[in-house]
Order: sequence, then C-alpha cells, then structure tokens
Amino acid sequence: MTTDPQSSRTLAHKPGLAAFSALAATWVFVLVTLGAFTTSIGAGMAFADWPLSNGSLNPAGWLSNIAMFAEHSHRLSAGLMTILTIALAAWVWRTESRAWLRNLSLFAVGLVFFQALIGGLRVLLEPVQVAAVDTSLGRLFAMLHACLAQGLACTLLAIAIACSSTWITRPVPVGPGVRRLGRVCCVLLFVQLGIAAVMRHSFAGLAIPTFPWSNPDGGLIPEAWNFRVGIHFAHRLMAFVITLSVVAYAVAIWRDRSAPLAMRSGASTLVSLLALQIIIGAAIIRTMRNPTITTVHVLVGALTLATAFWLTWLAHRDTIERPSAP
Repeated sequence: MTTDPQSSRTLAHKPGLAAFSALAATWVFVLVTLGAFTTSIGAGMAFADWPLSNGSLNPAGWLSNIAMFAEHSHRLSAGLMTILTIALAAWVWRTESRAWLRNLSLFAVGLVFFQALIGGLRVLLEPVQVAAVDTSLGRLFAMLHACLAQGLACTLLAIAIACSSTWITRPVPVGPGVRRLGRVCCVLLFVQLGIAAVMRHSFAGLAIPTFPWSNPDGGLIPEAWNFRVGIHFAHRLMAFVITLSVVAYAVAIWRDRSAPLAMRSGASTLVSLLALQIIIGAAIIRTMRNPTITTVHVLVGALTLATAFWLTWLAHRDTIERPSAP
C-alpha cells in the first residue's frame, strides 16, 4: 500500500468508496430513465417554473397526474444525483492520493451543476422561439441536456471503475488496436446519442414511419426530405456504422489474448445490447412511438455507451495510472 506522506490519502482499495461510487454511477441511469420517460410523454413543461415545481418542492397533484409525476420525479432524482456527486467528490478528496481521480471527481461536480442549469434553462426559455431552426430555445437546451447526461454517466462510471479492486490490483495490458477501436466506438456512440436527442426534441421519431425500409416502396432512401426526415435518417445510418464498429471492437477483444475474462464477457454484452437496441428501435416505429418502448430505447442506448466506455476505460488503465505511479 502506498500512502501520501502528508495525509491519510492512499492508493489502496477502499470498499466503502468503491460501493458508494458504484451507487452514484448507477443512479445516473435512473435519472436518464426518468428524463427519457418525461420526454416520451411530452411532460417536459409540466411545470413552467424552476428550480421549484409550481413554486413548491411538493406541488399539489403531482402524485396523481402522470405528466407532473414524471417531471417532478425527474427533478427530485436530479437533486439526489447532485448530493451523491458532491458526497463522492468529498470522499475521493479525503481518501484518494491519485490527483487525476480527485480532479475527475471535481469535474463531475461541475458537470452535475452545469447539467442542472441547462435543465432549468430548458424550462425557463421554452417561450423563446428560434425562427431560424423552427423550434424554441428551451428545446435546444433540452438537446444539450440529454447529451450532458451521457457525459455525466461516463464520468461517474470512470470514477467507479477507478475505485474498484480490479482496477487497483489487476492491470489490463491489452493491445493498442483494442484501445483504438474502443475510442472510435465511444465517439460514434456519443454522436449517435446526440443525434437521437436532436431527433426526439424535434419530434422526428416517426419522420420515417417504416422499418427497415425508408419509404413505403421498400427503398433504403427516403422519397422526400426535410430536416426531420434528415435527422431521422442520420440516426439510422449511424446505427449501421456503429454496428460495424462494435462488432469489430468485440472481435478485437475476443482475439486479444491479454484481455481478461471480464473484458471478453463485456464485449459479448456490448454486442447483445446493440442487437437489443436495434430490435427496440424497430418496435418504436411499429408501435407508433409507444412511450414505454421509447424510454427503454433511450436507457439501452445509454447502457450501450456505458458498456463501451467501461471496456475502453479498462483498456487504457495503464496509460491513465502511469502519471501517478510512484
């Protein structure tokens, strides 16, 4: 065990911190699910004020009205997310000798506050119309809000992984090809989730109402184009690119003899999540955008990114830890 001579900070595994960081990382997906459901049923403006809901922390009728329940539950879960992130950063700073990890925990705090601010602007600026893009300023902030949620999920996941016993005691010396493909997959998945956020908040989920074809005559290319059709088609095209990338990434992990069993299993999970995501995407079209199915689609998308990020973060373990090595 290595100890910081000027404090009680150490590099040792801390089971309590590991468990708490895992809880914080898990809670992000509760937040994502509630946010996705709120958007799916069109309840993002159930309350026109912020940070309170109808001027209260316990607005009248929110437990009996589904729109109010969805939005207020999302706000309450965001408040708990903020508390968890601050507590996690304080714990990391008090006990961790790794400077990069302490700085990452501060970044998480800044990100969760920025995310909350963007969520508030989404509500407060909804009445402001942006004629150039035929939407409201509030909806533009809603798109950014959705993207930041994925960034927060990856940040907290990175902290949780770095606090695990496996990370501390078992280096993962995989090849550079695995690391490179991992980075490509994470970037593509993040871009895809950004496209999906624009699509949802532009009401373009059914802009192409057929699947797998893009027009009623069985063609791959839409017959008529506008912004909503374009962003929807971009989402489908990116799904094809991601499929190729994820399969290539999984094969690279399976073929790398240095990859531990956890990474090999994770690669199988990643491919399975991608297949499930495509199936759910088709179900959204066939059910005319059922809110429950749409919400599950958003959650599985976030889990797919999280799995790819987990594998890629593990693959870069030696590079990340090298600056703090004694």
